[in-house]
Amino acid sequence: MKLMIWARDAADLEVQVVKINMPLPDYYAFLQVPPTATQYEIKRSYRRLARQFHPDLNQQALDKHIKILNEAYEVLRDPHKRTLYDAQRRKAQERRTVDQQALRRKQEQARQVEQEPKMTWVEGFFGFIRELKKGLRED
Repeated sequence: MKLMIWARDAADLEVQVVKINMPLPDYYAFLQVPPTATQYEIKRSYRRLARQFHPDLNQQALDKHIKILNEAYEVLRDPHKRTLYDAQRRKAQERRTVDQQALRRKQEQARQVEQEPKMTWVEGFFGFIRELKKGLRED
């Protein structure tokens, strides 16, 4: 399950993303390191987890675990790929923040609409007459 196609060309520095409605995998969480981890920390964590989840050493380990670890390490060990991945993560976080703000605004507007006083047709009719009389007096 590859979500990204990395540019091999030096001239093409942009990440090409296959449009799938799936969240971006958190490679830092897979390798159990913080986003500020050094290359040494990433490598140490990868080796520890690879020993833990390798099918030859652990009969209960699933094949998908080692594949995810390999994919995460492949991206995070290369400084260029890691930079592109971090930029992608920032964009995804910004999108989530904007979406959350828009949702909050919609909810607030919905609450305000609900809180507006409801008027019966009789009140509306007499209110209209009152406004009409005001308008005639001003002329």
